[in-house]
Amino acid sequence: PAKFTVLSFFVTLACFASLSEGNFYQDAEITWGDGRAKILEGGRGLSLSLDQNSGSGFQSMNEFLFGRFDMQLKLVPGNSAGTVTTFFLSSQGEGHDEIDFEFLGNSSGEPYTVHTNVYSEGKGDKEQQFHLWFDPTAAFHTYSIVWSAQRIIFLVDNSPIRVFNNHESSGVPFPNSKPMRVYCSLWNADEWATQGGRVKTDWTKAPFVANYRNFKIESGAQSQAPELDANGRNRLRWVQQRHMVYNYCADNR
Repeated sequence: PAKFTVLSFFVTLACFASLSEGNFYQDAEITWGDGRAKILEGGRGLSLSLDQNSGSGFQSMNEFLFGRFDMQLKLVPGNSAGTVTTFFLSSQGEGHDEIDFEFLGNSSGEPYTVHTNVYSEGKGDKEQQFHLWFDPTAAFHTYSIVWSAQRIIFLVDNSPIRVFNNHESSGVPFPNSKPMRVYCSLWNADEWATQGGRVKTDWTKAPFVANYRNFKIESGAQSQAPELDANGRNRLRWVQQRHMVYNYCADNR
């Protein structure tokens, strides 16, 4: 089972207080899209669509302070240029915190860009971007955020792609005090999303559809933060050396 596979990447993963095998009818609220978001499979799946008039989105019913958040996604196929599909955590209000997975569409045959970012006190600019080692439109894949007071781990199919550690002691803000909801959306961002905005959305291909399923949350405080073991560190190094296409730490602009 996938749950046990991921444990091999961690030295420790203390038990969370509660496990929710998400049902979209019970655990999510469609917040915008005027009928473009649809719950499927008795609550196990949800589709978001985008056309020239509007995208769509949903959020979790509850807020969480720390936990593991899993979502399976099948991204917009074909010419997805200009579209952005998201799965992220965010608090509310001024100076919000946020932990992002954004999937930037591309022209047919060109790879999606997985855009990750962390905001604390309203400040982001901590982007790392990746190209995936598979076609994310052909089947469902699992994207996970593991959030503790010590670090944030981003995973794709249980492979760590990024670790963002808490360096508050060095003056770097870290999201560890504001509860966050899960948000997902599909929207048009062709002014910047694809090749720096050079490639625009082809509306003749609309509606664009992204599919979500198997929403799972393990919430609650941890007695010990998850940490990568040797296998996890090796896998992280492999992903970052072969598949990272942008790192804010290396950007001298």
